[in-house]
Amino acid sequence: QVRLVESGGGLVQPGGSLRLSCAAPVSIFSTAVMGWYQQAPGKQRELVATITSGSRTTYADSVKGRLTISRDNAKNTVYLQMNSLKPEDTAVYYCNARSTLYGYDHWGPGTQVTVSS
Repeated sequence: QVRLVESGGGLVQPGGSLRLSCAAPVSIFSTAVMGWYQQAPGKQRELVATITSGSRTTYADSVKGRLTISRDNAKNTVYLQMNSLKPEDTAVYYCNARSTLYGYDHWGPGTQVTVSS
């Protein structure tokens, strides 16, 4: 069973920063499109950012310029650097690894990010 391991969530004040990490098995990392999604209370899960194996990135409009996705292929880890955080960024953040070519779509358990003074 594929297991994604997320870390880095927590409580931060508005304007602050956090870095989320997600480690994936080496067996899938090189082929996966890795992504971060957020789910706020009472809302559907939404895309935050994705990064391909070739490091091509996409972002939700609401996070452009504040959040940055990156991947370290040597560590099989994807990161989400979160700067200038706003209260509306409060959500559970989920790591995702998927490949339409190889037919998989895996989710991590989620990590809570709370932005509050």
